[in-house]
Amino acid sequence: MGNVTTRKIALVTGGGSGIGRAVSLALQSAGYAVVVAGRRAAELERTAASATSAGGPIVPVPTDVSKPDSVRTLFARTREIFGRLDILFNNAGTSAPAIAMEDLPYEQWSAVVGVNLTGAFLCAQEAVKLMKAQNPRGGRIINNGSLSAHLPRPNSAPYTATKHAITGLTKCISLDGRKYDIACGQIDIGNAATEMTESMTAGVRQANGTMMVEPRMDVQHVADAVLYMASLPLDANVQFMTVMATKMPFIGRG
Repeated sequence: MGNVTTRKIALVTGGGSGIGRAVSLALQSAGYAVVVAGRRAAELERTAASATSAGGPIVPVPTDVSKPDSVRTLFARTREIFGRLDILFNNAGTSAPAIAMEDLPYEQWSAVVGVNLTGAFLCAQEAVKLMKAQNPRGGRIINNGSLSAHLPRPNSAPYTATKHAITGLTKCISLDGRKYDIACGQIDIGNAATEMTESMTAGVRQANGTMMVEPRMDVQHVADAVLYMASLPLDANVQFMTVMATKMPFIGRG
């Protein structure tokens, strides 16, 4: 696997599609060794198969971030292969159907909280344990917030609530990780062109009830932004970054 002792080691959750795949490949092509985690083994293998030959190794580890045992196994595997962790990109996320909150089943609420919030916490918890104990000490955790960490879309209570909570989690990790040389930042992304936003080409429901086609941006811009955040020395940090399609109706939404 090359000279892993001098490579930076990154772990990306939700690495089997969309933003997670794009970020994994950007890190890999920049020379990072990358552990890609996600629920779909075949999609993780597709990410690994897209790696550039000149970059670092990619190791797929099927993982359900909402399950503590699965997360512990993921980080144990990372430590076993590479001996340390420099970057965690907490990216795994899911959403519930866009139905009225009073009609949303408890199971769908719980599923979104389990992945988006509990999953991010569990991964951060294991990352902190590893980063504070390794030598050299420290590392960086980057959380994928969303524009929904700022403002909701209609009928999005589970997703919006968890993404607002990610902002609080980011601040807590920043504060509590400081003494261990662990930096934490958050990237809030608006309308990256991925499978998740494909439906936007047919229109997105707006706050006033109308449907509108919203602009999207190339997901590579997101990957480049995360790569920049990851590349900083540990004495510098992007605390919050928003990257979005310029003409999407976010500023002034509602």
